[in-house]
Amino acid sequence: MVHVLSSRILLRPTDPERSRAFYGEQLGLAVYREFGTGPERGTVYFLGGGFLEVSGRSETPHTPATRLWLQVDDVTAARDELKAKGVEIVRPPVEEPWGLVEMWIADPDGTPIVLVEVPADHPMRYRPGI
Repeated sequence: MVHVLSSRILLRPTDPERSRAFYGEQLGLAVYREFGTGPERGTVYFLGGGFLEVSGRSETPHTPATRLWLQVDDVTAARDELKAKGVEIVRPPVEEPWGLVEMWIADPDGTPIVLVEVPADHPMRYRPGI
């Protein structure tokens, strides 16, 4: 088995400054590190157990198959905070048939981002005897 020490998602946005404003200011992700200079500089954000690197530039938006899945403590509170920062809520929080509460937003290039709340009694959290 491969022993993974860390993981990273790499995005090449069409407008790096706009994407940095979205991920850093609107989404409020903490910066892990930055590298390079000028508008094309790279920024790596903390994503809980992984990292999101926004660097370089792409002439076209990401493929629709690219998605981010971010777990949060409280989706309703996240919705209120993001709306106050001007983030468009693509789909409001909904309890899915599988028991997770999901809300959808998108980054400036249209990359879908699913914010997920795992309820305390969900099987993903519940561990009998502990």
